[in-house]
Order: sequence, then C-alpha cells, then structure tokens
Amino acid sequence: MAIVVKNTNYNGEVLERILTVAATGNEIVAKGLIHVIPGVEKKISIPRLHTGKMLQKRKEDPKVEDSKGNFNYSEKSLDPKDFMVFTVFNPRTFENIWRKWQPKGDLVFAQLPPEAQNALLDALSKQVQFELGTHYVTGVYGDSDDELFDGILTQAARDKDCIIVTSDATKQTDRLKAVRKAIPVAIRNNPHLRLVMSVNDFDEYDDELTAREGKNASETETNRQAYKGIKIETLAAWPDDLIVATLCSPDAMTSNLFAAVNLQDDEHVIQIDKVSPMSELYFFKMLMKADTNIAFGEEFVVLDKRQSPGFVDGGAFDPEAPTFKNGARTVNLKADNTPVNRTYATSNGADVTAEVDSDVDWLDVDVDGNKVTFTPQAFAYDENASESTRSASVTIGIEGADATIEVTVNQPMAAQA
Repeated sequence: MAIVVKNTNYNGEVLERILTVAATGNEIVAKGLIHVIPGVEKKISIPRLHTGKMLQKRKEDPKVEDSKGNFNYSEKSLDPKDFMVFTVFNPRTFENIWRKWQPKGDLVFAQLPPEAQNALLDALSKQVQFELGTHYVTGVYGDSDDELFDGILTQAARDKDCIIVTSDATKQTDRLKAVRKAIPVAIRNNPHLRLVMSVNDFDEYDDELTAREGKNASETETNRQAYKGIKIETLAAWPDDLIVATLCSPDAMTSNLFAAVNLQDDEHVIQIDKVSPMSELYFFKMLMKADTNIAFGEEFVVLDKRQSPGFVDGGAFDPEAPTFKNGARTVNLKADNTPVNRTYATSNGADVTAEVDSDVDWLDVDVDGNKVTFTPQAFAYDENASESTRSASVTIGIEGADATIEVTVNQPMAAQA
C-alpha cells in the first residue's frame, strides 16, 4: 500500500492529529517570483514586442522612405503537459494508531474519518507543492515520471538571447559583481529585478560578508539578502553555482518568468474515493497540467559555474550541437537483479554511450542505440550496513559529440527475511 506507518516508540496511546513533515512548498510561486496563468487547457503564447531606434533629425516634408524604426512582434509559447498524482491506500492501516478509530467488537473499520482525510490531504498537498517547486525550476520534459515538463532553467538555456556571464571568480561577492555588471542598464534599477541563487551559495555570500569585521552582521545574525541594492532570492530547488538576474513578479507586465496551469491552485484539487464499492481501499487522485517559459532572453543574465553548465558562453546551447531531447536523470532499481531500461533520445538521432563510475562494482550498463539497460547485482539484507540504499553515477553521452548528462542510479537494500 502507499501509506506506511513508521513509529518505533508507538505505545497505542491516542494521537489527536497527524504530524506531517513540513516541506518547503512551491517557493518560486509563493515568493511571487513568477507569473502564473490559470485556466490554460491548450497552448498559449507570451506576446513580445521589440522596437528599433526611431529618433531622427526633423524634416519639413518627411517621406515614407524617411521612416526609421520598426515594431517586431514575436511570441514565446507555453504548452502545458499532462501529469497526475495517484496513490492507493487502506484506511485500516490506522486502526492501531488512533484509539477513537479502533473497531469495537466485530465492527469493521471501513470508513476514512474526516480527521484522517484532512491530515493525509495536507501531507499530500505539501509534497506535491514541493515537487512542483523543483519542476518549475529544473524540470525537463521526457518519458519518465521524473520528467513532467520543462522548467525555467531548461527553457532559458534554449534561448540564444540570454546574457551569459563568464568569470573565474570563486567568491560569491565577486560572482555577484560580475553578474550585476552584465545586467542591461535599462533594467538595472528596476524594482522587480532579482538575483536568484541557491541557499548554499547565499550562505557562502553571507559568510564572506560576516568575515569583513566591523562592516557587516556578526556571526549571531544574517546579513541582508541583497547585493548593491538588488534583492537576492533563494530557492531550495535552485542548483548551486548558478546565479541568475532577471525580472521577477507575480504580475505579467513586470515579470520575465511565466508558468501556465489548467487551474491556478491545481495542487489543491484532489479527488478521494473508494477504489470500488466492494473494496476497503481508497485512492487520492489529482489531474494537472503545467509548463514554464521566459519572455525575454535579453533580460535573463546568468553565471553558470556548475561542473556541467547548462548555459555556454555566447548564448544558450549551440543549435548545431547535438543535445538530449529526453531521458531520465534518476533511475530507481529493485533490490534484486532485475534490469531496467531507459531511452535517451538525441536531437540528431545519434546513438548514446554509457559509463559507470570506476569505483562501482555492483552495476552494469549496456547500450543498444538510444536504449540504456541498467543491470544491478542483488542488494542482500545486511543488518550491519550503514546505508539502506546505495547509489551510483552513470555518465550518458552522445556518440561523436561533447554533450553528456549525469544519471543517478539508486538501489534499495532487500527487506529482512
């Protein structure tokens, strides 16, 4: 079943409510950094209008050929992709947890009390919002359940107009200086301009400021989240070593970041019912659609210092260079030696390559065209093992090209016999 109750010190006493683990939620929406367009069932466009220089010397009798400047209209699209939440569970799981819901005599525990519904729905909603927050930022659309739609960074990396900053700096203060210098003067003082970075990177920046004795906050406080008057926003889903400066707002007229959903509060529209009239099983189900994009690449300034940068100097991905169209970045195996197949489609139709880290001896990979087969050794139960799940990194490449992606392969330990 989907619900597993874990409580090592449970003694059967009454619990009035379920304590759920707090998730960070969909931060990019909650912090008002992106404009969300509700009610989008099909493809929708973000209209863009560029103008050329128009001022010129005065003429007493201007002719058509004296016209200067033009209006260039273009569009960016938002094409929401379908995905869902569906989980089945048995409410009898909770018979031994809440005394007030335990059966009396021959009474069969068949109903899901409102208290349990509310608590489970709250936990489900938090988890969905947390996962959506990750997809909004780094999502990639593909064939697997982990590839639901393209996130902001994925879409921006395809825009050749993005401003790519290059710097050898290792300190966050120097990196922020380089990013600020590259921001177009027209938006440098815009009140909606934000610097977006990871929580870890801001912590480094904060430590650098604190180290300047007598000028900034002490070790007991946190420095203001800003650089040269530009507010810094941190997101849990944001990758380390990546800084972006762009216009962020929940208003369409002042934001460069957009998302489209078929309902603005999709993650709260939940169906709950019995699997069938004669069954004791219940299910939760949510049907959703979402997509993201940026409006103007020239208002998206990025410094990418990751080991495998998604943005390259001189613009986004080289349109002539082969890239991956889809493919899972995470592969979850079973505890036994059952192989798992994943397909990695490429933009030029070339075959792929696969290589496991040299220090991993429990996993083999085989390639057939674009299909990669992950075959593990069985992970037997070991009560002395320090980890219940082992992981390996596999590098997937494109034959004849430099493009690579890192795939994390996880295998859980077998349960105790």
